Amino acid sequence: MNSFAVLADPVRRRMVELLTEEEAPAGRIGAVVMEEFGIGQPAVSNQLRVLREAEVVSAERRGSQRIYRIVPGALDDIAAWVDRYGRLWSQRLDALETELARGSRGSIRPGGGR
Repeated sequence: MNSFAVLADPVRRRMVELLTEEEAPAGRIGAVVMEEFGIGQPAVSNQLRVLREAEVVSAERRGSQRIYRIVPGALDDIAAWVDRYGRLWSQRLDALETELARGSRGSIRPGGGR
């Protein structure tokens, strides 16, 4: 599953957001998404499994807990895509800003003046 497909699901996206802040046990991740999305523990486990299989997160057993963390570089393809298209939009928005500035200098002001 590619990174875009993994993050297409809002529950998985939220799990990744939580893990960008710090590593966390499955129980803490589950408590947040169960509260926010109204899903049950089996659905939480399924979504964490999808993230593990896609190698977006890794899990480590610590006693009775499974601690999750983001795999470094796992979402680099998304970052590269956003960067590529971000530059395109930045250039276009700069051009629009220039045109809007030109238009406002030449517009008629209230009271009949330019």
